[in-house]
Amino acid sequence: MCGIVGYIGPKSVVPVILEGLRRLEYRGYDSAGIAVAGGNANGLELRRAPGKLRNLEEVIRQQPLQGIYGIGHTRWATHGRPTEENAHPHRDCSGRLVVVHNGIVENYLQLKQQLIAEGHKFVTETDTEIIAHLIEAELTAAKGNGHTLPLEEAVRRAVRRLSGAFAIGVLSADEPNKIVAARSGPPAVIGVGDGEYFMASDIPGILHHTRDIIFLADGDMAVLTAKGVELTDFHGNPIERKVQRITWDPIQAEKGGYKHFMLKEIKEQPRAIRDTTLGRVSLDTGKVFLSEMQITEEEFRNASRVNIAACGTSWHAGLAGKFMIERLARLPVEVDYASEYRYRDPIADAHAIGLLITQSGETADTIAAQREMIAKGSKTLAICNVVGAAITREAQGTITTNAGPEIGVASTKAFTAQLTALFVFALFLAQKRGTISDAASLALVNELTKIPGKLRDVLLQVEKECESLAKSYSTARDFLFLGRGIHYPIALEGALKLKEISYIHAEGYPAGEMKHGPNALIDETLPVVVIATKDPEDPDSVLKYEKTLSNIQEVTARSGKVIAVAIEGDEEIRSLVDHVLYVPQAPELLLPVLEVVPLQLLAYHIAVRRGCDVDQPRNLAKSVTVE
Repeated sequence: MCGIVGYIGPKSVVPVILEGLRRLEYRGYDSAGIAVAGGNANGLELRRAPGKLRNLEEVIRQQPLQGIYGIGHTRWATHGRPTEENAHPHRDCSGRLVVVHNGIVENYLQLKQQLIAEGHKFVTETDTEIIAHLIEAELTAAKGNGHTLPLEEAVRRAVRRLSGAFAIGVLSADEPNKIVAARSGPPAVIGVGDGEYFMASDIPGILHHTRDIIFLADGDMAVLTAKGVELTDFHGNPIERKVQRITWDPIQAEKGGYKHFMLKEIKEQPRAIRDTTLGRVSLDTGKVFLSEMQITEEEFRNASRVNIAACGTSWHAGLAGKFMIERLARLPVEVDYASEYRYRDPIADAHAIGLLITQSGETADTIAAQREMIAKGSKTLAICNVVGAAITREAQGTITTNAGPEIGVASTKAFTAQLTALFVFALFLAQKRGTISDAASLALVNELTKIPGKLRDVLLQVEKECESLAKSYSTARDFLFLGRGIHYPIALEGALKLKEISYIHAEGYPAGEMKHGPNALIDETLPVVVIATKDPEDPDSVLKYEKTLSNIQEVTARSGKVIAVAIEGDEEIRSLVDHVLYVPQAPELLLPVLEVVPLQLLAYHIAVRRGCDVDQPRNLAKSVTVE
């Protein structure tokens, strides 16, 4: 979500950075700041402001600043409120070193305690401030031993102590004309101009200055000076990255080097899930905090049921959310297609909570369902990816899915962000209704914070397998997707993704219903994708898994080709199926977030092999604003 722009060169640094940040506004943010150095006796000047860039520009108008190199940032609040104090850049104790950061430091509490014990003073609520103090600690330690440590070496030592995901930019007044950038997770790019150099979190921030771009990979560090760019890994070993000439127009530039928006958005899911979670859960207590709610705690406690209405992919999320809410909050849930809801004379009341799920917030059918719920006396809550969208304006509360802009018509990161928001909401309801213990809440929150890392592992491990499977199955005429319980909605979503972008007929079905009809379709030409995961700590999950193995045997006995999604280390299933796509272990209610990603990648690579327009499938639109 955050935007970063850094600059070294002959131009006036402040306008360059502000213009770059403006071009990154599409990423979403709630505060902004800039630091420049080399322009006065103090060496470094900082200006920050909550809200939009115009607020920062007004601060700069009132308090002008000058420098010859600098860095700027737009922040989406995660750790800490969107205040001037919490806005980036963040300083060390000396005030002569600043850091901007996109991502999350997962071990920040542990590091903060260590640094406080060493005498460091913290002034913000953010995890980012930790990084500035870590770098300062490395520089101070070297000085105490009679050594002078280059800024880049101090940064290397600091980032090796971090757990989590980060793209950072660092500058110091004590090392003029130098910016150090490092990446582990969120994107970071370097721009190479004519005697000038740039760092940014995405290409549009610098494309109006240069089209020569270096894409940093995870574990890369770049040192920008007036003489050029040096690249190393986190251990100081030199590396090489090609300078790529960007010929895209502004919309294409937002793809960040990916062939399609869909693939980019699939790869952005760890960040989308992390951003949807952060600021809403306490890692210390497990408590869930949902702000801007006009629905009272008493109304949540006394709710008679939850009525979910959504369309397409969002409806699948709602089906999964039903399992989450009923399991954790012990509250009945009904899930309707929004396009059907008002035509069945639904039963709603003042004690029912209406929950609308939509990526755009402008879907006509979903808005109509919301108005029907309100007309019958229900208060409504929206899960939406667009701040200020129509559906949020009529809702009594909104959980924003901080997935960022989703350009591809076939939803990917918005879906997993919706699953995340639903899990957070289910946990929130459970806490308000007293159906979950503090210890269980904390355990689930800890598991939730591990999902982005596990999802990164899935993306690394299964893409080549999915690409290989696409070669074998791109000519298939039909697919069948099977799942039980909370995994059935993921089977539906996998089928939808495939039919949307590859135009192959695909059907999702409850695995237990195979013998009631679909078995007649199975022959040697039918690929069957089976969600066969399990949580070994959950007896019901284990039972569903065992029943699913029986369904797999029904398919193989009829010569069907089985592709299974299973848990890492499950060797039993390998002997029963033709192909296995493994995902990491997680509690059953969180497994859908991991399971769907191999299905997204499989659909994507099949569509690419078939020569389909992946980002803009025929006859479909991103936001359906008519019935």
